[in-house]
Amino acid sequence: MRLLQIDAFTSEPFKGNPAAVCFLDGERDDRWMANVAAEMNLAETAFLRPRDDGWSLRWFTPTVEVDLCGHATLASAHAIWSEGISSDEVLRFHTKSGVLTAARDGDFIELDFPAKRDEQIAAPAGLLDALGTTQATYVGRNQFDYIVELPSEKDVHNLRPDHGVLRQLPVRGVIVTSRADAGDYDFVSRFFAPGSGIDEDPVTGSAHSCLTPYWAQRLGKNEMNAWQASPRGGAVRVRLVGDRVKLAGHAVTVLRGELVV
Repeated sequence: MRLLQIDAFTSEPFKGNPAAVCFLDGERDDRWMANVAAEMNLAETAFLRPRDDGWSLRWFTPTVEVDLCGHATLASAHAIWSEGISSDEVLRFHTKSGVLTAARDGDFIELDFPAKRDEQIAAPAGLLDALGTTQATYVGRNQFDYIVELPSEKDVHNLRPDHGVLRQLPVRGVIVTSRADAGDYDFVSRFFAPGSGIDEDPVTGSAHSCLTPYWAQRLGKNEMNAWQASPRGGAVRVRLVGDRVKLAGHAVTVLRGELVV
C-alpha cells in the first residue's frame, strides 16, 4: 500500500503539521488502522479508500480515532493530486463529519468544513491553572474543544501548560488564541490535546472551524489569515461562508514508501 508523509499548512519541509496518508488496498479493521497510526506516531494518520463518488477518509491519532481533522485532509488531497491518482478539480471525502471537499485555488488547497461555533461558559475548575495563565478574557466550548482567548499574542507564545492536568479534561482539546500583534496575520492560536495523544498539535485545521467564526464576529470580517504559533508553526487562510468554513493552505511531501503488512 502506498504510504506518504506530508507536511500540511506549510510550503516548507519540516514545518507545519506532519500527517501520514495511507492508500488502502481494501477493507481494513479499526484495530489495524489504530496500530498503523501508533506505528507512524504522528499527530494524525489518514486512511483513504476510493469509492464511486469520491473517497472514504478516516483519521487516527496514535491513540484514538477522531471525527474531524483538517491537516490530514489537506495532506490527503495533496497526496491524491501530487501522486497523479486523480485529476478531479474537486475531491469529495466521506467522513464521520459528513462529506468534506478539497478544491484547487491557485497553489493553495482549500477545504470546505462545517463551522463549529462555541458558546461562552465559565472556566472549568483547573483549566486556566493547567494552561499556566490567569489572564483569560473569554472561555467557551464547542462540540469538540474548549476555546480560551488571552489578552495578547505574547501571552499565547509564553504558555507552558501542564499536559498531565489537561489530559484529564472531558474534551478533545483546548484552543488558546489572541489577536495577532501586527503583520500578515489577523489572529494566532495554539492547540493542546494530550487526552487525544497529542500534547501540542503543530497546526490544527479543525480548530480553525471554531476560530474562524469566533474571530469573524470580533474582527468584523469573514476572510482572515491565521498563524498557529507552535514550535513548527503553520499558516491557514480562512473564510467564513454561512455555516461553512473554508480552510486553505499548502503542503509538501517529505516521505514516500510502501506499507507491507
